[in-house]
Amino acid sequence: MLYPNSCYIGTPSPRALLYHVISEFMCTVDERVTRVAWLNRSTILYAGNDKWSIDNRVVILSNTNTQYSIKIHNVDVYDEGPYTCSVQTDNHPKTSRVHLIVQVPPQIINISSDITVNEGSSVTLMCLAFGRPEPTVTWKHLSGKGRGFVSEDEYLEISGITRDQSGEYECSAVNDVAAPDIRRVKVTVNYPPYISNAKNTGASVGQKGILRCEASAVPVAEFQWFKEETRLANGLDGVRIENKGRMSTLTFFNVSEKDYGNYTCVATNKLGNTNASIILYGPGAVHDGSNAASRAMACLWLSGTLLAHFLIKF
Repeated sequence: MLYPNSCYIGTPSPRALLYHVISEFMCTVDERVTRVAWLNRSTILYAGNDKWSIDNRVVILSNTNTQYSIKIHNVDVYDEGPYTCSVQTDNHPKTSRVHLIVQVPPQIINISSDITVNEGSSVTLMCLAFGRPEPTVTWKHLSGKGRGFVSEDEYLEISGITRDQSGEYECSAVNDVAAPDIRRVKVTVNYPPYISNAKNTGASVGQKGILRCEASAVPVAEFQWFKEETRLANGLDGVRIENKGRMSTLTFFNVSEKDYGNYTCVATNKLGNTNASIILYGPGAVHDGSNAASRAMACLWLSGTLLAHFLIKF
């Protein structure tokens, strides 16, 4: 009689085949057996103690009156398939077969690089994975509001991308063999400046006054300050201009009467520019909190100046 074992082997993906994963095949035999052999499909691996295979990973474990077994080191996907134990008795030959199934953990083998695009562009992200069974590929957008489900496909297509869709995108390849393989792609979305905070400010003569201008933009905006048609320079006339990231401040260390009036903050990057009018006023002064009228006037005289500056710079 002969009793081959069945084998169900896990192995690394073809990109990392040198794991020490071993498959053992064993036949239980008795005294009636006169000849024994192990075959892979129609290829003889071992016949008795004689090795026929040229693969040095295949070795014999035992050849006794009760057991005939071999093993394969560093199993890979190409070893998958049927293995046959063939024996010869006094009466007739007998065979028994076992099928080796090789499982491969999921592995992402090709993924898009980090990308920078302008708002409104179309974006395609790619994530190709290998595994056995074939892994399921899922894209998620890791936004500030949490992990939002995006797509269950190797390719993620975004038409007319917005600034809210910037950030990291996570590709996950999953099968039931091992833990998921996870990679990330960073998508940066460029957009022109938008001034989100610019408020009129009051200050008394002799005191410190600070005008603040905050602008959202990618790339980060560069700031300029104007009073009427004159561009202000840092350190002149007792003022300091300080730019840090999204915020620009115009500081008056010792406010005088001539400092009162309308100032224009201009934010610029390679995609465009915008401006806001901000008033520094004294105690009891009447001002328009919305800045609507002054902003409209500022736009008229600034448009030519900004266009010329934009063309020269970019």
